[in-house]
Amino acid sequence: MRRAARAAGTSGTSIHRQSSGISDTLCPVPATHDGAAQFTGLMQIALGRRPLTIDEVVAVARHDATVVIDTEALAAMAATRAIVEGLADDTEPHYGISTGFGALATTHIPVEKRAELQRSLVRSHAASSGPEVEREVVRGTMLLRLQTLTTARTGARPIVAETYAAVLNAGLTPIVGEYGSLGCSGDLAPLAHCALAVMGEGTVRDARGALMPAAQALAAAGIEPVALREKEGLVLINGTDGMLGMLALALTDLDRLVATADLAAGLSVEALLGTDRPFAADLLALRAHPGQATSAEDLRRVLSGSAVVASHRPGDDGTHDCTRVQDAYSLRCAPQVHGAVRDTMAHAAAVANRELASAIDNPVVTLDGRVESNGSFLGAPLGYVLDFLAIAVADLASMSERRTDRFLDASRSQGLPPFLAHDPGVDSGHMIAQYTQAGIVSELKRLAVPASVDSIPSSAMHEDHVAMGCSAARKLRRAIDGLTRVVAIELLTAARGLDLRCAALGVASAPATAAVVAALREHVDGPGPDRYLAPRDRARRAAHRRRHAARGRPGRHRDPLDPPTGEQP
Repeated sequence: MRRAARAAGTSGTSIHRQSSGISDTLCPVPATHDGAAQFTGLMQIALGRRPLTIDEVVAVARHDATVVIDTEALAAMAATRAIVEGLADDTEPHYGISTGFGALATTHIPVEKRAELQRSLVRSHAASSGPEVEREVVRGTMLLRLQTLTTARTGARPIVAETYAAVLNAGLTPIVGEYGSLGCSGDLAPLAHCALAVMGEGTVRDARGALMPAAQALAAAGIEPVALREKEGLVLINGTDGMLGMLALALTDLDRLVATADLAAGLSVEALLGTDRPFAADLLALRAHPGQATSAEDLRRVLSGSAVVASHRPGDDGTHDCTRVQDAYSLRCAPQVHGAVRDTMAHAAAVANRELASAIDNPVVTLDGRVESNGSFLGAPLGYVLDFLAIAVADLASMSERRTDRFLDASRSQGLPPFLAHDPGVDSGHMIAQYTQAGIVSELKRLAVPASVDSIPSSAMHEDHVAMGCSAARKLRRAIDGLTRVVAIELLTAARGLDLRCAALGVASAPATAAVVAALREHVDGPGPDRYLAPRDRARRAAHRRRHAARGRPGRHRDPLDPPTGEQP
């Protein structure tokens, strides 16, 4: 779809970077910056005491960029470690260093058992369950824990950070189950599975995806397992890294997908004989929401030069008189809904960037050398915005489905055949494609129910209020997958409707929409008798995978069109 996108010229949301627009209209993958690294695994990210960007998280998590730790960060880690080791010899107990954890924080641990304490902590907390978490999520989780280590605020030794970097660079992925985080005291079980692998225990997948014992994988990669010391086991499981990584991935996917929704809406407006007049810049300026202005600009670009729109636009001489006073909301109000999604994303990106600039641990080593307990591990700030995004995704998909439905109803489609069928009565056209859309939209509404309002106390009431941020992140991933499918069905339906409309009117569509339809026709046939519809979706998936293979690293990139759990269609 790259050629069509260039012709369409719609903008990305630009919430955390300058997007180049829709480079693959059906595929919510990151835009490539002019002059930037091409996210092929050749990119190297320097870690230290500066915050990572959302793009950098995605580059490592999804595209196998390598990491290197700044030498100054390693030196700062060593200095902070000296503080922790001094407290380890203190007769006074210090939480996380010479005591147990959570509800057992008052239990003093003898020196000879502290290494065992750290191992036991990791082993016992590696208790996840459910489907295997996606490779990109685990890599993002490990990267963000490593980034916190390099802030030198945790007291972990440099060797721990260096081992995490080596595991990432070797492409080893610990096996993590979906369930095991309450979004409080960190993403405990997911992070513990990662730490377990670094200890040489548990199970991982190697760079080729083969399942094997962690000890075997580390040995094959030339990586020495880490023997954890005071505080280090606690350091490795105390963070919001899982939910933050999933938020970064979601924002990147949505950055592309909301622009794709603008494009689909433009095709629908054109094919349904809607007007572009409500998208005028001066009208949008009367309501000062930046997102809706961006979406309206996208729609103006998509519809620019359309002879279809011009064919029913009232002229100064009274020609082309249109009897409809207003378009339906799903057409006329597209900038308002799409724009609200963009603004929600901007807020979520601001929260993500604050978290990326944070050092999350408990206890934490302050800049003046104190070791203090705190509550920064609680995931409420992330849980809220992850839930906000799920609400926005559901509403965006709902409007897309409404536009699709208008194409299929002869009383509302402005002269198109019922269900866009070749021979109505014999053929069903896109009737059941809308069924599929409706089923997904219904599921998205259920996924929009907030997770962050729930709290189930744990740890003998020591953790008496939790955030459920990881649950919010998991359902958002499923929601984004559903939105992708809904928007794709609208694109397929609108393209069919536009072909029929242009043929009926004997005029050309806008250059941008014509380019999109032409690109679709490379994989999906135009109007005609009923065909097996599902392979049309599979064809676009295959095309997407071929594009990834052409970038040089087949099998190493997640297809964002695949379901979040990684199962194949």
